[in-house]
Amino acid sequence: MAKLSVRDLDVRGKRVFIRVDFNVPLKGGVIKDDTRVRASLPTIRYVLDQGGTAICASHLGRPKGGPDPEMSLRPVATRLAELLGRPVVFAEDCIGPAAEAAVASAGPNGVVLLENLRFHKEEEKNDPAFAKSLASLADLYVNDAFGSAHRAHASTEGIVAHVKQAAAGFLMADELAYLGKALEAPDRPFVAVLGGAKVSDKLEVIQNLLGKVDTLIIGGAMAYTFLKARGLAVGASLVEDELLDAARDIERKVASSNVTLELPIDHVVAEKLAAGLPTAVLAVDDPAIGQRMGLDIGPKTAARYAEAVSKAHTVVWNGPMGVFEIDEFAAGTNAVAHAVAGVTGTTIIGGGDSIAAVAKAGVADRVSHISTGGGASLEFLGGRTLPGVAALPEK
Repeated sequence: MAKLSVRDLDVRGKRVFIRVDFNVPLKGGVIKDDTRVRASLPTIRYVLDQGGTAICASHLGRPKGGPDPEMSLRPVATRLAELLGRPVVFAEDCIGPAAEAAVASAGPNGVVLLENLRFHKEEEKNDPAFAKSLASLADLYVNDAFGSAHRAHASTEGIVAHVKQAAAGFLMADELAYLGKALEAPDRPFVAVLGGAKVSDKLEVIQNLLGKVDTLIIGGAMAYTFLKARGLAVGASLVEDELLDAARDIERKVASSNVTLELPIDHVVAEKLAAGLPTAVLAVDDPAIGQRMGLDIGPKTAARYAEAVSKAHTVVWNGPMGVFEIDEFAAGTNAVAHAVAGVTGTTIIGGGDSIAAVAKAGVADRVSHISTGGGASLEFLGGRTLPGVAALPEK
């Protein structure tokens, strides 16, 4: 995991192309959450403090292969200038004369934010000519966008072949250090908590973690595929029938290993997914669920999961235990969040819902590392090689 770092580069007097992740929630030109912009500040500030010029580039949303005013990064340039306390020159394009003019306008030790990379379809196609055009703006390349590292795009992989030197930014290095240590040399006991809607989203992660964790905890709607595979009544709960055999296979592997698999023993059920409806707590083997649906782990399960987490020295958590956005179904996720916050070892949280959950529980500041990766952290935990990471040179 030891990649060349921005600290290893001589950036003084150099133009540094920094691939950041500014894919922020934006509505009507207003940024709803600037967490990702703030996460990039240490790398940008380091380049500036060392006398370099910072040329920042990111995608935003999923434009249909051309410019879309709703997905312009211009509002992000304004916010970045406020956070840095210095001017940020916004480039109307990410390549060509407009980009070159913006870099020239910023001058030595300036800051530029290029327009949305995905306004050019060549970005996602990893087009070599487009990658070369991006690289022509700078002397050095720094990738600080872990959240995009699982994509082999021009700005994450292709560009590396066209610059003198490439390195990882501080955010990228932190992600690789925390996730890498969890997979390769965790302090034990190592507990993984996986939730969310679908087993299919986490199947690779489960399979990869089986040989690494001491305890695997499964909650959220994905638990119902496992419960149905055991022959239990699940009512109208979300189930992926095509993965019932995969669930049984995982149970067989667990049975022949030293891994403890924790599944819900009780759950909170309701007629449908809505606030304000009557709820009931049932054992998971209680057929009285009828056509109701399971929407949170029950209090006995929450206590059991919290106890397992409390004994851990390394915890990785991705995915909520229930529909935590609705108060009636938030208790399970809340219990896990507080248990994770109480762990004295290394705690890593990934996935937008889990991040929102610890924020809602007021314990985000008690977590060792909050991964901005989303899909990238899942693929990394699933054992996949991330193209944007593989492209960076070893230290």
